[in-house]
Amino acid sequence: MVRLNSPEELEGFRQEIRSRRDPGKPCISICAGSGCVASGATEVIAAFKEEIEKQGLTATVDTKGTGCPGFCERGPIVVIYPEEICYLQVTPEDVPEIISQTLKENKVIDRLLYVDPATGEKAVHEYDISFYRNQERNVICNNIKIDSKSIDDYLANGGYSALGKALGSMTPVAVLEEVKKANLRGRGGAGFPAGVKWEGSRNAPDPVKYVIVNADEGDPGAFMDRAVLEGNPHSVLEGLIIGGYAIGAQEGYIYVRHEYPLAVENITLAIQQAEAYGLLGENILGSVYRFKVFVNQGAGAFVCGESTALMTSIEGRAGEPRPKYVRSNVVGLWGHPTVLNNVETWANVPLIINKGADWFTSIGTESSKGTKIFSLVGKITNTGLVEVPMGISLRDIVFRIGGGIPSGKKFKAIQTGGPSGGCIPESLLDLPVGFDELTAAGSMMGSGGMIAMDEDTCMVDTARYFIKFLTDESCGKCVPCREGLRQMDNILTRITEGDGKEGDLELLEGLAETAQEAALCALGKSAPNPFLSTLKYFRDEYEAHIREKRCPALSCKELIAYVIDPEKCQACMMCVKKCPAGAIDGGKNLISIIDQEKCTKCGTCFEVCPPRFQAVRKISGEPVPPPIAEEARTIVRGGKKDE
Repeated sequence: MVRLNSPEELEGFRQEIRSRRDPGKPCISICAGSGCVASGATEVIAAFKEEIEKQGLTATVDTKGTGCPGFCERGPIVVIYPEEICYLQVTPEDVPEIISQTLKENKVIDRLLYVDPATGEKAVHEYDISFYRNQERNVICNNIKIDSKSIDDYLANGGYSALGKALGSMTPVAVLEEVKKANLRGRGGAGFPAGVKWEGSRNAPDPVKYVIVNADEGDPGAFMDRAVLEGNPHSVLEGLIIGGYAIGAQEGYIYVRHEYPLAVENITLAIQQAEAYGLLGENILGSVYRFKVFVNQGAGAFVCGESTALMTSIEGRAGEPRPKYVRSNVVGLWGHPTVLNNVETWANVPLIINKGADWFTSIGTESSKGTKIFSLVGKITNTGLVEVPMGISLRDIVFRIGGGIPSGKKFKAIQTGGPSGGCIPESLLDLPVGFDELTAAGSMMGSGGMIAMDEDTCMVDTARYFIKFLTDESCGKCVPCREGLRQMDNILTRITEGDGKEGDLELLEGLAETAQEAALCALGKSAPNPFLSTLKYFRDEYEAHIREKRCPALSCKELIAYVIDPEKCQACMMCVKKCPAGAIDGGKNLISIIDQEKCTKCGTCFEVCPPRFQAVRKISGEPVPPPIAEEARTIVRGGKKDE
């Protein structure tokens, strides 16, 4: 690899890379992110390489494994350039047909295209798919275009031009002021202005400073940072180098959870490649600036997503938060000024330097600028990564991008901000997505997790689930979190099991208030949010559980029963055959009966009962009907009893 000694050499080398590439040459991009790999992308990539070689097309067709383009519901995803034909759920068996039909004869394979469930129209190109069409993709737009293991691909797509601009024509203060002007707020949770944080570190008298990438993404259902770090690691690395230059840091750390092996592999390779090109190390691009980056793997503790706990972990000690008598941007890692931002925040920095603060502030709301990446999961038709402008409504995310709730179910709530976030009801679906707006509604932006819930979701059990998660993940250092959350978990569990009593809600509110006021770190202070938000918007469900011993969503296992409607049962015996507990008595032409003593309430009978019958139903808060008399169990067909 050549060492680049100036911004001019960097630009010249970029042009050289581009000149070696034929823009009209077919290129098959296959998503190689973790989601698609789990769906068989590795085998698809191997099949393409084998088939291309077999058909003698190696010199005329390129293939590359790329980052996650977001539509995880339909992976493995293949995009063929330059036509940008997009195929979904591709298997190795599809590869020969794609090569022979699309590559050789320029024919589109209809069965591999996206079909709009509302209109029935097929989308040939990625940008025609409604999931993508309604997004504004600035950070993850290159994921499907760039080989995540190739620095040359990143350079060819404009990579490191922001670093060249910063080192070649901007002072550190000018870089900092541009980020401040952009009002880039941290995408990791609190939404603190990045420029203000950077300025605090730069102005600190201590000459030793650090910058850190927080990739310790522990929220259930969240995978935004993983996708960016896996798919476009150089964008994060470039942002980190620029940030280090702005505050005067000479060392940076990327803290990645151990459960992200592909992200660790790709960012480690990116660091090695950047060092070889002179974009890291001594005298970067011929300047006096020097900067080193180290990868630190966390053990997976959720609490290490908190800034001071993360720094304590890097220092080699147990990842526990510490009091912030002085902010960590003044006294942080090893007692030195430290700027910590998450993956997405750092990836936005090169965009701001290249396109300017005015461009960035043209997107979003008055207080929340730019775009935000969310992982949209749960009871939603289109699951995956979405990048949208700040200020978009929750309704647009759920229905225009997410495709609404599957199986004809009704939307009930959406949980934002991870386990410490809150649940927002249908009545607030038109709420603009922004840091301040979500906080005012009792939730938070968090790192960007969004979990959609339908009418079958019990909000009391949802609160219990998240409180239990946070209880298990508490570092145990402070009493309000360690003991308060444990008691909240115990009370909520009792309520979902039918043992709730009057006064429980008031006790829960008291415990929540104590945690908010007295917990040591931000994770502990925000931990009661799942309970408080569900109580605020779904208090009737809590009261039904406590006073009527009834779960309105028919979800809590201890409060429901499964019964078979004798008027609808057709003696198909599906429930009898599938019941793992042997709790259903039935036979040919006999109406089935569930033995409530044996029933484990697993729900298998409910799931396997044919939709045309709908004989199995769930009940709650009412007595189980007595079993049908034995002499009435025989089903009458054609006007007489079947023998």
